[in-house]
Amino acid sequence: MATLVPLGAASSYGVLANTAVTNTGLTVVNGDLGVSPAGAVTGFPPGTVTGTIHVNDAVAAQAQTDLLTGYLNALLQPVTTTVATELGGTTLTPGVYNALSGTFSLNGTLTLDAQGNPNAVFIFKATTTLITGATGNVNLINQAQSANVFWQVGSSATLGAGSTIRGSTLAFTSITATTGPSWTADCWLSVPPSRWTRTRSPCRPCPPAP
Repeated sequence: MATLVPLGAASSYGVLANTAVTNTGLTVVNGDLGVSPAGAVTGFPPGTVTGTIHVNDAVAAQAQTDLLTGYLNALLQPVTTTVATELGGTTLTPGVYNALSGTFSLNGTLTLDAQGNPNAVFIFKATTTLITGATGNVNLINQAQSANVFWQVGSSATLGAGSTIRGSTLAFTSITATTGPSWTADCWLSVPPSRWTRTRSPCRPCPPAP
């Protein structure tokens, strides 16, 4: 059974990275934005942040420490079900999921069904990558909560233009939001060593909903 991944101080962040946060468009980050221990933030403005920007300070350092704890927690949770690489067009109930290929793709709608339990947890463990296409979408039903959805990614996560992904994405190497129409994500958290990059067009990453 999947259990809630503790994010601690990292839970207030919309974007958190280790080496760099780079933006080139009118991004709106709902929550804090941070980089630690020796990174840089560029592109804010024109991007805006509703919370506080923390650059190589003690607050960001604590968030990174808590993030690493959360990442390892997700990594070590036992897999309950192995599914296909492509998640689009499927409906899943609470659990810890991986794919034999070691990677996840999302082209179409993935429905997460909490079966009436607002505390139900969904964890997706990708050994390598998470890639969403323009039609990628995560739909939450029967009291499923964004705050209880976690994507543990062993290397890089890429969010395609126009896609919507729910939950917290914890990637070890990098997180990239690609050029195109607007996209929506809940929370991008990059585990050391890592970077976050967003190129062009409006987007709105935000922290997990309560």
